Amino acid sequence: MKVLIMTAIYPTPANPAFGSFVRTQAESLKRAGVDIEVLVLRGRFRKLIYPKGVFQLRRRLAGSPADLVHAHYSYVGMIARTQWKVPVVVTFHGDDLLGTVMESGEKTRSSALIVAAGKRLARHVDAVIVQTSEMASKLEEANVFVIPHEVDFEVFRPTDREQARATLGLAAGKKYLLFAANPQVPVKRFPLAKSAADYLRKRDPAIELLVVYKEPQERLALFMSACDALVFPSYQEGSPNVIKQAMACNLPIVATDVGDVRQIIEKTKGCYVSKPSVTEFAARINEILQHRERTDGREHIRHLDSAAVSERVIEVYEQVLRNREARFVGRTENNLFIAGK
Repeated sequence: MKVLIMTAIYPTPANPAFGSFVRTQAESLKRAGVDIEVLVLRGRFRKLIYPKGVFQLRRRLAGSPADLVHAHYSYVGMIARTQWKVPVVVTFHGDDLLGTVMESGEKTRSSALIVAAGKRLARHVDAVIVQTSEMASKLEEANVFVIPHEVDFEVFRPTDREQARATLGLAAGKKYLLFAANPQVPVKRFPLAKSAADYLRKRDPAIELLVVYKEPQERLALFMSACDALVFPSYQEGSPNVIKQAMACNLPIVATDVGDVRQIIEKTKGCYVSKPSVTEFAARINEILQHRERTDGREHIRHLDSAAVSERVIEVYEQVLRNREARFVGRTENNLFIAGK
């Protein structure tokens, strides 16, 4: 089976974290025996990506035919669906189906159009993969599969805290809180994380909030081992990778009730779902800092390892190809001319 993965987000030397989950999935599918090619659509603006992407797709399929195209994000799926020769699978990741959030927590004016376009696309592709049941509930089609992103357990694994701090040049006596996202992205709600950290620092100057993004996955894993807690106050998410990565590193977590976060962390001691208020976030963080113990989160997400998730994705591919073949055979039989009848 040969699959062409299309994406507009993929790691670069300048930003090795950008779309790292797409590369992780591509690599795990390769290890599972799928012949994978990746077509990365580059461009500063989506409206410029579209016409260029249509040309790139047609040229790639002409030169290197694929059995199936797997597009990440709805707007890339729209490019993939400009052709009908090869079946298309689209993965929705969050805001392309839930809407884009502003700093106020409200959705942008364009969100309704983006979501409507995504829903329309879902009716015209061969299968849709979403991250959570909440996302699946937004779609009425029968070809929707809930498959959260995998975790690379080889990269994200527990490391001795002091050793990790020494490697990163962090102080041994500090109490580090990790905010592992771009603070300029409104949906991540950085002001709440900062306010909670500032509130706690008034009583304990050893507390420090670390903002980490654009880091290679291996270095992010070190920060997760070096820090005392992950602070995750997002307005909205699908199935946030950083939560699962923190679980794999046995890092305590305080997070808002978004996406599938509650489902992932609720059975793990030392991980908390909090209301989005400064005092409650600070209270949950303080509980973690009182004990400074690691969790057993890794054991609770074994079902999200690369091999298990890639197997589920391959099952979707195989079902799509079987359905396509059955439709083709049906059309052929209906068009047969039988002599004497």
